Amino acid sequence: MAAKKAKPRGLGRGLSALMADVTQEPEGRSVSEPRRPDMTVPIEKLHANPNQPRRTFSREQLDELAASVKEKGIIQPLIVREISEGDYEIVAGERRWRAAQMAQLHNIPVIVRDFDDTEVLEVAIIENIQRADLNAVEEAAGYKQLMDRFGHTQEKLAEALGKSRSHIANLLRLLSLPMDVQHFVVEGKLSGGHARALVTAENPTDLAKTVIRDGLSVRATEALVKKQHQPEAEKSAPRSRNLDAGKDADTRALEKDLSAILAMKVVINHKAGTETGQVVLTYENLDQLDDLCAKLSR
Repeated sequence: MAAKKAKPRGLGRGLSALMADVTQEPEGRSVSEPRRPDMTVPIEKLHANPNQPRRTFSREQLDELAASVKEKGIIQPLIVREISEGDYEIVAGERRWRAAQMAQLHNIPVIVRDFDDTEVLEVAIIENIQRADLNAVEEAAGYKQLMDRFGHTQEKLAEALGKSRSHIANLLRLLSLPMDVQHFVVEGKLSGGHARALVTAENPTDLAKTVIRDGLSVRATEALVKKQHQPEAEKSAPRSRNLDAGKDADTRALEKDLSAILAMKVVINHKAGTETGQVVLTYENLDQLDDLCAKLSR
């Protein structure tokens, strides 16, 4: 008999379990009161998740966390799963584990959950996006993993994670930047805002180096990218003005109607004596472009 086809997974038990264990407080318990762990485990019996999406840990932040752990202990238990008798893999809380090592703790409080390999990866990605201070490229990579490996759409992720769809879409565009520009973001040399401004640049690597060298703001970076496209726009401007002068009232009315519907400037350039022409849409920012793509894909 043919095997039954597996049902597509939603955000899955991983997300619900993580949210229940890490973000939700049991009824009647104070938020400031430490969550009761299942047990304490010797620190050498805990192992990092090899598929942990977070690859960089700020030394300064770890030092601060280690000082807090040394003084107050670990208030929030780690979420783990047993991988062999007495040995556990960290599902959520690797930063606390690293800080505990620096603070020379011998035992760590844990909550044990029965996750399979797929759920561990899904939970690890979501835990990082929800609770850790990821840089923009790491956050984008997390979204891409959730979409590629688990089939989640931008709309589903936005709804489940409390983000806007445009936020997710704009971050995913960063992954189209050259790797050296992405590394500048990971290293903290460029902010996510700088990187978003460089997505449409013709030579993002060269411009990124200029931004870093001159310490340009995000606005200045956007102006630099816009200036890069300016000569071509100036060449086409006189032609557009001439075309505008010869447009009939119906064409102008249609431009206004489309502009109102799409919430962006629409220019119709019809070639006289033919049935062909151009419709030119002008967006002012990436959010507008994202909204346009959403409308066209429906």
